[in-house]
Amino acid sequence: MNKKYFSVVAVPLVVAATLLTNISASFADLPPLIPRQILFGNPEKTNPQLSPDGKYLTYIAPDKNNVLQVWLRTVGQNDDRVLTADKKRGIRSYFWTYNGEQLIYLQDTDGDENFHFYAVNIRSNEVRDLTPYKGVRARMIALEPNFPNEVLVGLNIKDPRKHDAYRINLKTGAAKLELENSVNVTESVADPQLKIRASVASTPDGGSSLSVRQTTNQPWKIVRKWGPDDEGGAVGFSQDGKTLYITGSHNANATRVLALNLATGKESVIAQDPQYDAGGMFAHPVKRQIQAVSFEKDKLEWQILDKSIAPDFQAISKVSPGEFSVVDRDLADKTWLVAYRTDNGPVYYYTYDRTSKQSKLLFSNQPKLEGLQLAQMKPISYKSRDGLTIHGYLTTPVGIPTKNLPTVLLVHGGPWTRDTWGYNPQAQWLANRGYAVLQLNYRGSTGYGKKFLNAGNREWAGTMHNDLIDGVNWIVQQGIADRKKVAIMGGSYGGYATLVGLTFTPDVFAAGVSIVGPSNLITLLKSIPPYWESGRAEFYNRIGNLEKEPEFLKSRSPLFFVDRIKVPLLIGQGANDPRVKQAESEQIVAAMRKANKPVEYILYPDEGHGFARPQNRLHFYAKAEEFLSKYLGGRVEAVGDIPGNSGVVK
Repeated sequence: MNKKYFSVVAVPLVVAATLLTNISASFADLPPLIPRQILFGNPEKTNPQLSPDGKYLTYIAPDKNNVLQVWLRTVGQNDDRVLTADKKRGIRSYFWTYNGEQLIYLQDTDGDENFHFYAVNIRSNEVRDLTPYKGVRARMIALEPNFPNEVLVGLNIKDPRKHDAYRINLKTGAAKLELENSVNVTESVADPQLKIRASVASTPDGGSSLSVRQTTNQPWKIVRKWGPDDEGGAVGFSQDGKTLYITGSHNANATRVLALNLATGKESVIAQDPQYDAGGMFAHPVKRQIQAVSFEKDKLEWQILDKSIAPDFQAISKVSPGEFSVVDRDLADKTWLVAYRTDNGPVYYYTYDRTSKQSKLLFSNQPKLEGLQLAQMKPISYKSRDGLTIHGYLTTPVGIPTKNLPTVLLVHGGPWTRDTWGYNPQAQWLANRGYAVLQLNYRGSTGYGKKFLNAGNREWAGTMHNDLIDGVNWIVQQGIADRKKVAIMGGSYGGYATLVGLTFTPDVFAAGVSIVGPSNLITLLKSIPPYWESGRAEFYNRIGNLEKEPEFLKSRSPLFFVDRIKVPLLIGQGANDPRVKQAESEQIVAAMRKANKPVEYILYPDEGHGFARPQNRLHFYAKAEEFLSKYLGGRVEAVGDIPGNSGVVK
């Protein structure tokens, strides 16, 4: 499952500010307060990419109005200039085309997730909306070096539930229907000739099927089926178009990378691990073979498949501490961009020259983090009450004993994703304020194989929540947490877990913070975006069946157990959230107020599933910091004036 359904939309984080402190005697040995502006403001520079010919470097950085834009630099020169002119929300995703003259960036409207593809010319700065259709969500299918002026894009113009494939001319903007989606296709894969020859479609049982065709004139043939308890997908074709690289957990516990011979139908394993799912893939930009595969264990590990890159990986592994990943490279494969991620500092980006094996620092994404006393994130594990091993991460304050601390259980969204090791602004913020921070990959989280993933089926508010409570008991038993001062906090599914924590286990937590969290599984499943319709059977398999089991879904919905709540709750919501509608927050707020339960609610009219605008992030975390301090006793930076935020306290 590659879809992070109910996870908060990721946004780049991190800038500086003056502060006021409210230091209790017990926190006297903590480092100085880190301003929220540094932790949650915009990055200074991030997401560097190379033009295909290696002549230009691009990156995302704020403009003079503190709105994130794409910037361009000629490699070897200091001629940095801004390319885009987004007015409000900021650009967070972009990529180069192969004509060397255009970039494509994605943007929606106030968080509605109906992303448009905008092409910007690097010479004239002219911007063209390639997908100018109201209420339509564009998604990428393919770009190919041999077809530099074309792009294949999925658009749900005809039917909001389905994305058909369109071929768009990058010079003129003309769009032509390439392939109609007639069978709930969720993935389309093009070959090196920019022809769609593989597709993955959802099946009525909640599984999926893989179809291929030899040419566009020949019929589709189903070559692989995955049941509802298996994971699988298509990655890409080999250079000769005769092999299709796929992922799948069939005939294994964990998702593997395989090569499917299209002539014989034989699959051969390329990369695998008995416990952990295959993650990111490093493929040659022209030859197209997969050269390395990552596995996210406690920390990131690489399996090298192509021995020719082994000296390169060895060289770059020595440049900077932390985990490394190659984030981009030119078509000639001479220059790589490498990111180094650690748990207690910014991300450092380097250029790496394959000929000389030399690296050169480009920049860090958040220079103001350098020199601060940041906390370390330590991998932990424990046994659940029914014997599963639960992995997670513990971040504790710098400078004071890890004993009897106020604690925040920070629950990831998804739920079909996972927490990973590395710098986390929320964890650093909380640790700096004096809290221990526990992040858990409860059952249903991805990365740990299908047995662990499927153990979460139909267990929302069930054993998935038990894993979290077992984690609280573990950290208390370790002497780290003060049992009377544990809060639960999270976004999306993590927001739902917060609501479950306060209703299903009302004596465990001292307070809760829910961000875009579902409160009623019935209304949640009734209101999923139309383009998720192909995944409805999968939702029913993993959550519960809306048509057949409304009472079961009701029994797992916090809204109906508001009377049990004993402690205060803070809720943040984006008004344009297409995944977890505004009603999910408003109905539980109304129920709590009717029952005289303590709840604070902040609505952001120009946000969706998460807070993309830095002004809104800063506003919500200021309010959350004040809230947590009131009920757990941690340190506080004064809320202060946050100009430009749209938060409405309701």
